[in-house]
Amino acid sequence: MYSLILLNGGVGARLGADSPKQFLKVHGMPVLVYSLVAANEVPEIDQIVLNYPSGWLDEVKAIVRDYAITTTVTYVEAGSSRHNSVARMVDACTNDRVLVHESARPMVTVADFAELIAAPYDNCSFMSPISFTVAPVDPVTKRVTGYLERDGLRNVQLPQKFLRADLKASHEFAVERASEYTEDATLVAAAGHDVYFIDGDESNLKVTGPVDVQIANVLLRSRQDADE
Repeated sequence: MYSLILLNGGVGARLGADSPKQFLKVHGMPVLVYSLVAANEVPEIDQIVLNYPSGWLDEVKAIVRDYAITTTVTYVEAGSSRHNSVARMVDACTNDRVLVHESARPMVTVADFAELIAAPYDNCSFMSPISFTVAPVDPVTKRVTGYLERDGLRNVQLPQKFLRADLKASHEFAVERASEYTEDATLVAAAGHDVYFIDGDESNLKVTGPVDVQIANVLLRSRQDADE
């Protein structure tokens, strides 16, 4: 069985909203709902560890109740950063295997979770090919400093899965080196554990700005139309 770490602690500053972005409605439902509903239908997930922005616990609990989430939910207050939040949440997991997702990626499906769980690796992430050129630069001088071979790069996506012991040890590794990571697949790899990827989908976008909201609305509407 798996515990799902569902990151939900952001405040959505880039959206300029007066409430955290997970409460923003996309195609008629709060962003948070899509991940919760998908996870709730995955039989291998028997615990959802859900974090929340300080002061917003009641609103998060109301969504869990209103959308009839039956999987056990453990609430953890958000840390000072995404990295710190995961470190807090892994300690609340009751299973030896964990999944990591974020509510800002509402396109996740039951099939995505099932594919990741079935992948023959202990530590694994969805990743997609990069369809554009990425260049190393010096952000201070604005000088381009070299070239990166696109075929050897991947866009890191979620969900991801890990052995809980490997994820916890990797966060301890980061603390020892006073380092922070923006996601966990590269952290676990940097800490010396084998991490693999399976092919993701470019529609698995992260809602961070107004344009993302518009795209998510279109994609979710198209999915609904296809299901009808």
